[in-house]
Amino acid sequence: MGQLVSDVTSVLGYKDAKDEANNTRQKILADMAADEREKTNLVKKTLATQRAKYGASGVSGNSMTAGAVMKRLKSETAQPFEEKRKSNTEKLKQVRAARPNLLQSLLNKFDDLLG
Repeated sequence: MGQLVSDVTSVLGYKDAKDEANNTRQKILADMAADEREKTNLVKKTLATQRAKYGASGVSGNSMTAGAVMKRLKSETAQPFEEKRKSNTEKLKQVRAARPNLLQSLLNKFDDLLG
């Protein structure tokens, strides 16, 4: 009887752990989506500011130099967000619920029953 209670408890604990892992995954994905929106807005704002500065000084956005500067600004602005994305991706890979192995549990108890 004790084994049955133990098995039921481990299955119920797995369900709770699985639900918690799923909630954690959803939170990480929501954070990643918010970071992506923030990155996009920041890049747009930085590029618009730089274009305005160049426009005021008479440099057109089509010149090679301006294009290279714009590309550099975009990559510098996006870099911290890329690091956060990589970190969040690693967190997603690590979030798991440990599945109970009922067969292994029974085999472990089987030796105790025979002995």
